[in-house]
Amino acid sequence: MLAPSYQKLKDILSESIDPKRILINPLLTLAYGTDASFYRLIPKIVILAHNEFEVIEIIKEAKKLDIALTFRAAGTSLSGQAISDSVLVVATHGWKSFELLENNQKIKLEPGIIGARANTFLAPHGLKIGPDPASIGAAMIGGIVANNASGMCCGTAQNSYQTIADIRIVLNDGTILDTADAESVADFKKHKTALIQEIESLRDTIKNDETLYHFIKNKFKIKNTTGYSINALVDYQDPIDIIKHLMVGSEGTLAFISNVTFKTVIDEKFKSCSLLIFNTIQDACNATILLKSAPVAAVELLDRESIRSVEFDPDAPEYFRTLPESACALLVECRDNDLDNMLLKQLKVRLEIESIPTYSEYEFTSNPKQYYFNWKARKGLLPTVGGLRKNGTSVIIEDVAFPLPHLAEACLALKDLFKKYEYQDAVLFGHALEGNLHFVFSQDFSNQNEVDRYEKLMAELADLVVNRFNGSLKAEHGTGRNMAPFVEKEWGTAAYEIMKRIKNIFDPNNKINPDVLINPDPKAHLKNLKPMPETHAIVDKCMECGFCEPHCVSEGLTLSPRQRIVIAREISRLEESKEDPERLAAIRKDVTYQLDETCATDGLCALACPVYIDTGKFVKEWRANELNSGNKKVAAYIGSHMAGTTAILRVGLKMVSFFHSILGTNIMTALSNGFHFITFGKVPKWIPEMPKGANKINTK
Repeated sequence: MLAPSYQKLKDILSESIDPKRILINPLLTLAYGTDASFYRLIPKIVILAHNEFEVIEIIKEAKKLDIALTFRAAGTSLSGQAISDSVLVVATHGWKSFELLENNQKIKLEPGIIGARANTFLAPHGLKIGPDPASIGAAMIGGIVANNASGMCCGTAQNSYQTIADIRIVLNDGTILDTADAESVADFKKHKTALIQEIESLRDTIKNDETLYHFIKNKFKIKNTTGYSINALVDYQDPIDIIKHLMVGSEGTLAFISNVTFKTVIDEKFKSCSLLIFNTIQDACNATILLKSAPVAAVELLDRESIRSVEFDPDAPEYFRTLPESACALLVECRDNDLDNMLLKQLKVRLEIESIPTYSEYEFTSNPKQYYFNWKARKGLLPTVGGLRKNGTSVIIEDVAFPLPHLAEACLALKDLFKKYEYQDAVLFGHALEGNLHFVFSQDFSNQNEVDRYEKLMAELADLVVNRFNGSLKAEHGTGRNMAPFVEKEWGTAAYEIMKRIKNIFDPNNKINPDVLINPDPKAHLKNLKPMPETHAIVDKCMECGFCEPHCVSEGLTLSPRQRIVIAREISRLEESKEDPERLAAIRKDVTYQLDETCATDGLCALACPVYIDTGKFVKEWRANELNSGNKKVAAYIGSHMAGTTAILRVGLKMVSFFHSILGTNIMTALSNGFHFITFGKVPKWIPEMPKGANKINTK
């Protein structure tokens, strides 16, 4: 039962929003409340907002009732920034509009558009958006901007912060600011004078503090998404420009993003890549430093453990399995709109690193199969490694950045840290050209000793990154709940106070995605950890990344593959623990339709899944297990008497068609609905489109 304030919010919003899109069902709030992180909060209400008018209504009414809101799109973020135990507002369906502007030099996008889909709009013009995260096939524009996503090839030059042209936002009181609309800007300046003045005051405070000014400038010379994008306060003078860029990387804590206009970038016609194997990680890092001045589009590092995670992929080359333990790979990409120029770039790469020996000879390839495998292996590393973890454990990904000259030393220091805390399965990979490293390992949160081990690792990691290497604790995945307790450690008191003032300017009551990015709790990263109980061998390796969701035909009608797995896991957990039988019964009540009956079981999800999890196959087994002995006998009888069964059905369809011709559509519909009702759904509804029975096919 909802608390009175939440019930009142639901009742009020139901007058302007379809009540079917205001969800309080325990199954649906859990399903929609899940993201790709290893944290879990279950919202009291999930609202599937379809337009800006609805968002404004939600914001205004929630503010009156002092209720916190969290905005979310795809839910592929990894640091716990897209979950809520209050009201979750999902902006996916209904937020798909786009517009090409200024001869395709800009593109306006709503937050529910998948990044890869945006690129399909631009591909005919030889263009794309700047950010290219590994999750671009599932991540949506709202999250890409809110997290200042970057990725493989865009570095810091073409990330969301650098390529944003305009933004339309809704503030915590329902006020709209559209930076592309001169009238909107003028109106905002007129009615939000105090806010503008506070932004200008922040700008001037930093400008007048030379030490802080240069500290901020230096921090953003490498990738950094720890805390707010306070580089906006040194990069820009105009308060509207500052606000626009503060929204990038704000993780939904300052305002709702209604649309974003990106400056488009060239998508080169000719592409090639090569997987360079080096004898040691030091050699690979030294080569990366040399490649910084070479004409490369991307340089991705994969340590030996990363390579091992994909060595049994059907398309992986055999030599992967025999590489020495010290080996390390660089995936190097060259691109150009002219084929000869691309080949020249390949030659320059060879010349640039010829002083560093490689383990084996290498060649650049544009062969679609090999090119695709190389990038699939890299982009799918997180979920692939997650799929290799021990059942019942969570997959953890950390995302740090170091000044490039320290990359080799930092890699070795991280590996020493893994050994110290016995994370034997940790893998290291990342965007080497930017000094941006990801490391992934499995973590058991089911007992306190394991949680304590993780806590010690994180504390020492923070010391290593901040104090030893002057790096970034979050380079591109966003601060979220995961790194919020360490923001002040990285930035220092003066810069952290600036960030707290930013939050207070836009959200003084701390009701817009609270506890994300700014969180006074030093142990926030150790709370609300997601349970990952063993459920079924087919789905136990799922890390809930969400890559499957765009390919599911029932997503939006009921559940996606990820959501089906989430529900199955919760049922397993509740059945095993016996902790909340009422909640289990409530979820069980709706599971047949939501999880089972509406799954097409076509296996499309497996094609998108980096570890080939076929949720459809799992649902088929679920169905079989749910059948009682009587159902199974009927199914077996039908299966062994198919000719007779189809004959009866042909006659039945002909009879239905006959009665329709006599009774007419209206009476036939009424009778059908009546039979469907009194048989509790066992007799299916008739519809006018139902076909007549066909004649028997003669196979002789």
